[in-house]
Amino acid sequence: MPSQPAALPIVLASTSEIRQSLMRKLGLPFTTGSPDCDETPMHGESPQALVERLAIGKAKSLAIQYPNHLIIGSDQVCVINDEIIGKPLTRQKAIEQLSKQSGQRITFYTGLALHNSQTDHTQVVVEPFIVHFRSLTTAQIERYVDMENPLYCAGSFKSEGLGIALFEKLEGNDPNSLIGLPLIKLVDLFKNEGVDVI
Repeated sequence: MPSQPAALPIVLASTSEIRQSLMRKLGLPFTTGSPDCDETPMHGESPQALVERLAIGKAKSLAIQYPNHLIIGSDQVCVINDEIIGKPLTRQKAIEQLSKQSGQRITFYTGLALHNSQTDHTQVVVEPFIVHFRSLTTAQIERYVDMENPLYCAGSFKSEGLGIALFEKLEGNDPNSLIGLPLIKLVDLFKNEGVDVI
């Protein structure tokens, strides 16, 4: 049986196919919008503060366009040795990122915001997720990058695909948060807005 429609229409502030695919798991009707948000980290900003700010910024950037909606914003960063690692964008950078992560324990932070543009009320959470990487050879890293081309993924891998072979262990409350949208927390935020997923 499909989920009941929300009292307010839902908008996912993301053009990411992966986030849209995750959102569809909840069975709620939604539309997507392209957020307008400067993703440059501020000087001295912690990873948690960065993803919280960007998740809120992405959701609120669509509030004028969608004035009576529940708008979902999300952002993710990878942290290696206290350094924020973004999307690699090039093959060489992806290889460098994965080489740094080889044999290491890496933390991902995913910010999630739900903005009610009718009431101007915003809920936000930051979900941590820890990844333990296998020790990888340069040949393995290069082969992986060439097979999956993870140039637009924080940390240079797709855990929903072959990237799972790079890991020894995963630690976290919700594997969906590693992919890009913490669904367990999102269900809680929806509930606070009177939306029951089931």
